[in-house]
Amino acid sequence: MVGTGIRADLPWWALAAAALPTAGLGGWTGAQIGRQRGIRNEVLEPGETVLDTYTVRPPYTEHTPPAAHEGPQYQLRATTRSLEMWERSALLWRHPWPELRLVMVGPRLHIQHGGREAGTMLLEQPGAAQEICGVARRYGVN
Repeated sequence: MVGTGIRADLPWWALAAAALPTAGLGGWTGAQIGRQRGIRNEVLEPGETVLDTYTVRPPYTEHTPPAAHEGPQYQLRATTRSLEMWERSALLWRHPWPELRLVMVGPRLHIQHGGREAGTMLLEQPGAAQEICGVARRYGVN
């Protein structure tokens, strides 16, 4: 076989034996990701859309890191109406944009709601804090 990258001397059943568990694991992981997205999308109001999701570094290092299929532990999700903090499939808080105040200090993003600190985030993606502040200005944050 030319150009396929498959060895012609392997029997078909050896390839099938390797492909079946891989396909099963891929399907199961996809189902878990879809389940998490479904849970998160249930809190959206009619007409509200997700703008972006940002991975937040955890405040401490876990002794055993999460399995790859679990995804990041903490995520900040920006929508057209609010900012949400998620721990995998659990909503920790959700605040409308006009009620928030965002302050950037270096790479950290301080989020205040009602005059109190809602959280201090260290985001994984470079430039994510600036991006969130831009989105916040667009949706009514001072």
